Amino acid sequence: MKSALKLLTAAALLAGLALQTVLYAQGALVVSVPEPYTDTGIPFASPRAAAVTTPSPPHAWGGPRTGQEATLSERVADYAIEATLDPVRHTVDGTQRLTWRNRSARAVRTVYLHLYLNAFEHDHTTFNTERRRAGDDVDDGPQDRGHIRLNSATQHGQAIEWRFVQPDEGPASDRTVVRFDLPQTVEAGASTTLDIAFRSQLPRLQARSGHHGSFHLVAQWFPKIGVLELPGERGATAPRWNVHEYHAQSEFYADFGHYDVKLTAPKDYTVGATGELQGAPVEKNGMLTHHYVQGDVHDFAWTADKRTAPPLTGTWTPPASASAPASTTISTPVSIRVLYPPEFAASAAPSLQAARDALSYFAATLGPYPYKTLTIVIPPHNAEGAAGMEYPTFYTAESYTRVEPDTMTGYDIDFVNIHEFGHNYFQGILASNEFEEPLLDEGVNEWWNLRMLAARGQRVHPAPRWLRALGVSPGFDMFAYERAGAPRGEPADPLGQNTWARLQGIGPVYTRGALMLHDLEAQLGKQATEQAMRAYYARWRFRHPSVADLRESLAESTGQRALVERVFAQQVYGTDKVDDRISDIRSEREPPPPDGAHADKANALVKAADLYRTTVTVRRRGAAVPQTLRVTFADGSSETVRWDVDGSGEQWKRFVWTRPVRAVSAELDPDRRHLLDTSKLDDSRTVQRDGGAARRWAADLAALAQLALALLATI
Repeated sequence: MKSALKLLTAAALLAGLALQTVLYAQGALVVSVPEPYTDTGIPFASPRAAAVTTPSPPHAWGGPRTGQEATLSERVADYAIEATLDPVRHTVDGTQRLTWRNRSARAVRTVYLHLYLNAFEHDHTTFNTERRRAGDDVDDGPQDRGHIRLNSATQHGQAIEWRFVQPDEGPASDRTVVRFDLPQTVEAGASTTLDIAFRSQLPRLQARSGHHGSFHLVAQWFPKIGVLELPGERGATAPRWNVHEYHAQSEFYADFGHYDVKLTAPKDYTVGATGELQGAPVEKNGMLTHHYVQGDVHDFAWTADKRTAPPLTGTWTPPASASAPASTTISTPVSIRVLYPPEFAASAAPSLQAARDALSYFAATLGPYPYKTLTIVIPPHNAEGAAGMEYPTFYTAESYTRVEPDTMTGYDIDFVNIHEFGHNYFQGILASNEFEEPLLDEGVNEWWNLRMLAARGQRVHPAPRWLRALGVSPGFDMFAYERAGAPRGEPADPLGQNTWARLQGIGPVYTRGALMLHDLEAQLGKQATEQAMRAYYARWRFRHPSVADLRESLAESTGQRALVERVFAQQVYGTDKVDDRISDIRSEREPPPPDGAHADKANALVKAADLYRTTVTVRRRGAAVPQTLRVTFADGSSETVRWDVDGSGEQWKRFVWTRPVRAVSAELDPDRRHLLDTSKLDDSRTVQRDGGAARRWAADLAALAQLALALLATI
């Protein structure tokens, strides 16, 4: 009976697999059962993986790149792709020859690939399930769908068996990761070639991929092999496949390699892509084939649109100082191309200039930009979903019909261009794992962007044009503006948490991450921090650093290990809030000593003088951070003291002065070193009540009311 049941079970499984194959080929929804992966002997990275605590050894990822190697990166994957865009059906038909090298010391028979566009194929993918849980409206119609269909897959001419898996324990219907069981084993250190034919159906524009009208942003569009991490790399203790499902707020992670891509589109479409164009496009049957090549990158994206205006082009030439950082790789001139629709022509030149400025800043403060091209795409009207996304040597920016300096449009154009370009360093060249450690890209990049804007003296002016015309134009420091959007009182998630297990979403990675690094730099010092970040870039470019590797670079380069490790423990691996405040200030006349208590003339003089005892009490209701307290006295003088972190766990500190003058006020953190502080309103107090602020706001409101009434009277 048991044997018969086994036979029936086996027959049912085979029938189910056959049915799954047929339905998949027809594009129908198939609910598959997650497959075990113990037969491969190489497990997946944990579905709960997050910030790494153990630094990578020096030999990780092949060791530091000196610049003397034949290639900038240790190339693991080689992609030769030929693809044709159908702009009516919004499909891309492609053939792909993928050569993959087994870096491990063991034979591999099973590999895993990402099929990212399958995140958009139905409402019950991991991507859409997480969107729905977050409260987003997930009601996509057929026109919104997207997917990748595998037409065939072979290894050296032999058919490959494939099935879908869910490494992160997502819905069984998620098909963003596919398992290939190879006919031939890939021995340790050897390479193999996989030939794959596929069709990508682009979704209606969402998550910065897809189509809108004739505009096509073709991203995450081809089968991409996962990363086989080795012991010591990003905390791995044994070989593991790092190949996460496509999560709602995650981005991507892949090996470095070489891309040789031929893109065919109608001849009236303008095409832009990752890498360098190889000669003039070739025309055939009303179509143009554009040939792009780029080495030492880990992704490839492109765009095609028949409404693109004649591209704006320019060149960035590195200044002499750009080669100064510790690196033997020298920046070379960069050809910049801005693709934009006619309605947003005003955004083209500012985007070009912002990119030039960013190239100069990042080359000078971190290290050389190693590529020869940069393509900027400005999406058309109603395609805002494509704005603000980065790929190697290629990014999308903001779209405005009018750009004015010292307004929010000018700020947005500058910031988004600088931010997306900056990803070429932190997400591109350093290639951190954005699934598991988004802080290394979004947080660090946001910090360095704000740093650049602050160095230029730029400020945020959020007032609308009509209010500015009336002379009301408040301006904000870059980091102060960032602070306004950061959760400070009750952070729910460590900055080192992964992208898909966050109560407060991915936003705090940007805002709290930038503020945490600002506060750390304020304690380490600007020069020491820049030296540390240059060392981090030089050591980890074209590798895949972890949070622990960033921590080690900062600690080693600055020599302030205790400080760096304390901040990372509090904010990156923990959720400590910063909440120091002045709870009390008193400045009272000291009573004179009793007669006869003075034994000498000096004491007699003291007795004759008026003395004031000033007491300031500071309370701590969060993480221990080194604080500075400044007390100002009635004669204009001031005194500054420090409350250092000594490990005692003090929750309050009282400071006392006895001087022949009364204190006027006290201010905690006068240099604004701790922007993560929950509130700055309780950082200062005066001895006497001061109604100046209330009077000033009342006067301003009264003036605005009078202005409004005057305007009404003229109607």
